[in-house]
Amino acid sequence: MLISIALIFIMGLGMAYICKKMNIPRIIGMLVTGVVLGPNVLNLLDTSILDISADLRKMALVIILIKAGLSLNLEDLKKVGRPALMLSFVPATFEIMAYTIFAPLFFDISRVEAVVLGAVLSAVSPAVVVPRMVQLIEEKYGTEKGIPQMILAGASLDDVFVIVIFSTFLGMAQGESLKITSLWNIPISIILGLLLGAIVGYIISMFFESFYKSNNHIRNSEKVIIILSISFVLVAVENWLEGIVPISGLLAVMSMALTIAMFSVKGVVIRLQAKFGKLWIAAEVVLFVLVGAAVDIRYTMSFGINAIIIIFIALFVRSIGVFICMIKTPLTIKERLYCIFAYLPKATVQAAIGSVPLTLGLPCGKLVLSIAVLAIIITAPLGSFCMDHNYKKLLKQEK
Repeated sequence: MLISIALIFIMGLGMAYICKKMNIPRIIGMLVTGVVLGPNVLNLLDTSILDISADLRKMALVIILIKAGLSLNLEDLKKVGRPALMLSFVPATFEIMAYTIFAPLFFDISRVEAVVLGAVLSAVSPAVVVPRMVQLIEEKYGTEKGIPQMILAGASLDDVFVIVIFSTFLGMAQGESLKITSLWNIPISIILGLLLGAIVGYIISMFFESFYKSNNHIRNSEKVIIILSISFVLVAVENWLEGIVPISGLLAVMSMALTIAMFSVKGVVIRLQAKFGKLWIAAEVVLFVLVGAAVDIRYTMSFGINAIIIIFIALFVRSIGVFICMIKTPLTIKERLYCIFAYLPKATVQAAIGSVPLTLGLPCGKLVLSIAVLAIIITAPLGSFCMDHNYKKLLKQEK
């Protein structure tokens, strides 16, 4: 196992560095590393690593959500208002609808399985989008109209919305029936997840505050361990209450992190953001390399042109959803086009949940994972290129 871990980090980071030098997203290098090291090519990874890969990917997803919750600013949300709120669910809903309608025409899957496929593929990638929006804020491109803040807020909430939708329809796919009454579980799951996370986050922030006032400081590394441990418990709560009451453990994690950010000292929040940022460096490598290892590249390539066509059809429909979110805003056509570019890349969420249907033994599992990986390979470089080479042309720099 130790050799496998060493190979994952050394080769994963090495390929990420090479891709970065070639102006390709780092995650592509990590995916390629996983494919090469995996059982379908060189078979260099220990089976004990592959056996727990689903749990390791879930841990990486929790870290992403904590990082997003700590970074999300409610003031920015209020500033950009309605468009940011619409961006959190309208584009993803449009893309899910596209897969639901068109996927059964291209592949031998049921309508419910098509919804699961759409839920996996409809999330925008924070790993690709967030660093670029931070760069725009630093260089003051589009900041006068709050464009990068709007995309940051919308993209963060978009991921949570998609994960909740995915969890709901995954349960329906396992039951092999689509019950309209089950859709009520979605708002209930969201509300209870937000409420649980807010309560737990407030208790944690007061706990940290009590130590701060008494001059018995808790080290930031210890705070990270506490937050991470409680996050794992929140995710487990969802499983404990399954069949009793629907609740989104992942949404509770993000709500908890957001509440901690609201009620904690600003300096503490900044240090926690930095700590989780460093933790994400390792989690990102593990996540994408293990996803690549789960892919049978020959099976993925067998879908050929059909998979590529359905991905671009869904992106086109998604772009219509983004454009609708921009209606009645002061944004110009160029600025709206940039928002569409920012919502193209897929990566993080697809890597985290793309293999779940396969792990659960769903008939569509291999198809979902293969198209998810293909979507990452296509859209991550495409979205990155469009954002990096057009922001100076499409956005106005604030003086």
